[in-house]
Amino acid sequence: MANKDPLMITDKDEMRKWSRSMRAQGKTIGLVPTMGYLHEGHLSLIQESHKQTHLTVVSIYINPGQFSPTEDLSTYPSDLLGDIQKLKSVPGGVDVVFNPKNLYDYGNNDNGCGVGLDQEGGKVVSCVETGGMGHETWVRVERLEKDLCGKSRPVFFRGVATIVTKLFNIVEPDVAVFGKKDYQQWRIIKRMVRDLDFGIKVIGTELARDDDGLAKSSRNARLSPDDRQKQRMVKMIAKS
Repeated sequence: MANKDPLMITDKDEMRKWSRSMRAQGKTIGLVPTMGYLHEGHLSLIQESHKQTHLTVVSIYINPGQFSPTEDLSTYPSDLLGDIQKLKSVPGGVDVVFNPKNLYDYGNNDNGCGVGLDQEGGKVVSCVETGGMGHETWVRVERLEKDLCGKSRPVFFRGVATIVTKLFNIVEPDVAVFGKKDYQQWRIIKRMVRDLDFGIKVIGTELARDDDGLAKSSRNARLSPDDRQKQRMVKMIAKS
């Protein structure tokens, strides 16, 4: 049987007010940050949050700060109504869905992405770097972001660290739960929390896989059968 609908919050100040009122009642809060298009891997993070805290907040926000203008922000999958139904199916449900429209200042650029921003003097920029009065404050975990995925996606981990910092400052959770599928990201968030003295416990959960062995992922869900087979072959070769 489905749980009751979670409280939907879109405003930053309202989200912060809710969290502070719950903490004043002695409640602990868990945060599960997502970009939506939820799958069983995300739902397992919520179950872990239930074990750790009284209340659980799931954020659903496609973060433009981790995309460069040449990447796939405009085609990233989204299904908010489907996500809500999935959240209601989790034993215990969730208490709040934080679904802000925008967490950045885009200056004079209304859509925040891709308007004359593909390159700036040869420097790769993100979808929210507009110059002038646009967003210009970023959080970086310098050494850990350099290798692996950071080599091919130079703005990605900077964008992740910045948006997670924003979510921590808005939701003010006691615990935050991330999947170890994105292992480099999880390590970066743990280091950021340590280095910046956030009073938040960061928990990493084990990888959830589909029956064919591929990690449950919003992007993997969009692969064709042929592409999934190619991905499996790549992983088999890497292990051999």
